[in-house]
Amino acid sequence: MSELLLIRHGETEWSRDGRHTSWTDLPLTADGEEQARALRPVLSGRKIGQVYASPMARALRTAELAGLPSPQILDDLREWDYGGDEGVTTAEIHRSRPGWYLFSDGVAPGPADHPGETPEEVGARADRVLARIAPHLEAEEGDVALVAHAHFLRVLTARRLGLPAAAGGLFTFGTGAVGVLGTEHNRPAVIAWNARSL
Repeated sequence: MSELLLIRHGETEWSRDGRHTSWTDLPLTADGEEQARALRPVLSGRKIGQVYASPMARALRTAELAGLPSPQILDDLREWDYGGDEGVTTAEIHRSRPGWYLFSDGVAPGPADHPGETPEEVGARADRVLARIAPHLEAEEGDVALVAHAHFLRVLTARRLGLPAAAGGLFTFGTGAVGVLGTEHNRPAVIAWNARSL
């Protein structure tokens, strides 16, 4: 079976500062662009059959700089809708909600067009992505690359491994990093994680 390459976009101003960023479409910083360019030699040695990306500019620019032009855009790859926590840091949230943890507690309600998502809702989106790419992985036509966002990719990893969405909290994921999900003895397994070389 082909492997699944998970690519987190490069650094933005808000990711650098620890601010939750979902629908706010920030560009990459200069460092973020350099992180994305550094992925090109990492990915160039792999046979990649399909590339999908979040519709956000930071993901699309990362794909371009990493040498993955013209990805198929999947709305389901967008970041967790943080609702009322958009642009807020975890430390700021803890001032009013001590002990808050995204992967179990979800987010504060937001505006009508961005009400926020529960962990289970993000997990359902991840399941849809996994169902869509499953035929490509099974056909062994090359690896499948997903260029998206940290919290969403962490949930997708948990779901691929047969874990609940909340188990995404077990995986950290830096900007401009790659995770590789494959199989061992025909079972899903983490091959590499949070890597900048493969």
